Amino acid sequence: MYDTISLEKDDRVGIITLNQPKTLNAISLTMTEEFTAALGELEADPDIRVIMIRGSGGKAFSSGYDIAEETDGDPYTSATWSERLNHDLEFTLSVWHCSKPTIAAIEGYCLAGGMEFAGMCDLRYCSEDARFGVVDTRFSTGVATLILPWIVGPACRELIYTGDMFDADRAERIGFVTRVYSKETFYDEVLKTAKRMSMVAAECLTWNKKALNQTLEIMGLMNALKAGVDAATLLNSMETPEFRQFDARKREQGMKAALKWRAEQFRQYE
Repeated sequence: MYDTISLEKDDRVGIITLNQPKTLNAISLTMTEEFTAALGELEADPDIRVIMIRGSGGKAFSSGYDIAEETDGDPYTSATWSERLNHDLEFTLSVWHCSKPTIAAIEGYCLAGGMEFAGMCDLRYCSEDARFGVVDTRFSTGVATLILPWIVGPACRELIYTGDMFDADRAERIGFVTRVYSKETFYDEVLKTAKRMSMVAAECLTWNKKALNQTLEIMGLMNALKAGVDAATLLNSMETPEFRQFDARKREQGMKAALKWRAEQFRQYE
């Protein structure tokens, strides 16, 4: 039924798997459409009370948005950047607006847009090999869903300004994830938590989520996220020298060469 994701049900838990392991589950436009459809299916199912989201292949939850889509073809204008970034925000908000609790089960890489997407889920658990990073900034692009300040507070500034990657232990210390599990027991432990949660009355889960979400929305979350998209649109439309150099190498030499060039710019200070 789906090309980029898979959907299964285990008792009262619905499980959506981002299923593009060759690209480390990069989020394409097709994936956003299929995910939203699958999420709607699970939300409408009265037998499902909790929704779990994971990546296939064991190497990544998601490496972020598929930048090949953004850099192939004609260059984006400010109008097309605005349209794309608002689309990305609506995609990440799908799990926020879902009436049922959503859990991000994170193995391996969880980067850029993938990290933003996980950040919009109600809970985040990860395996010991998980690696996180707001690597968007190293591509000289904006953050489409600026949820990180609402989760980790002031700690987000260093992460966003440097684009540094960080490990599972730090993710737990700063509060981005709730628990870290061994690679061997990770999936079973997260599923057990999801099933334990699913034993709570459906109405209780729904109304507690609604109250918790409204608390942050009253504090200005939605306006802040929209301001983040506006800033990202402006930044992406500027085409900084760094972005132009990366894009030129990507078009002329391929993505691997462009990524190698980008990494070399930071290597002496790592």
